[in-house]
Amino acid sequence: MLSPKKVKYRKIQKGRVRGAESRGVDLAFGDYGLKSTETCRIDTRALEAARIALTRHIKRGGRVWIRVFPDKPFTKKPAETRMGKGKGSPEGWTAVVRPGRILFEMEGVDRATALEAMRLAAHKLPVKTIVVEREAQGLGA
Repeated sequence: MLSPKKVKYRKIQKGRVRGAESRGVDLAFGDYGLKSTETCRIDTRALEAARIALTRHIKRGGRVWIRVFPDKPFTKKPAETRMGKGKGSPEGWTAVVRPGRILFEMEGVDRATALEAMRLAAHKLPVKTIVVEREAQGLGA
């Protein structure tokens, strides 16, 4: 699963996820993409489940890019623990996603296969998404 090799701080505050995304909003690599339409923190397990669903459906044909990376740690206190005594230990990693962010991109498969694969991947994610396509390239200006 995805996780950073090294971070500056073990624990960081949650913060607020506000506003729309300004970077990573256009298709950069593939012909089809999965774009988020709401704000969310996506766990590394959810990203991995979506990636597996995507690649299984296209039967390792084509190419897939993951455009988000879980680099924010989240902590959890043990079950049945009283309040206080500080913050819990790091439990996993999340990717902070704002509306408009491209999560996955794909190329090298036909349209019907790509749409179905993106639909299967979207069911694994805790965020509402839409499928975006690259416009057909014009022959002349």
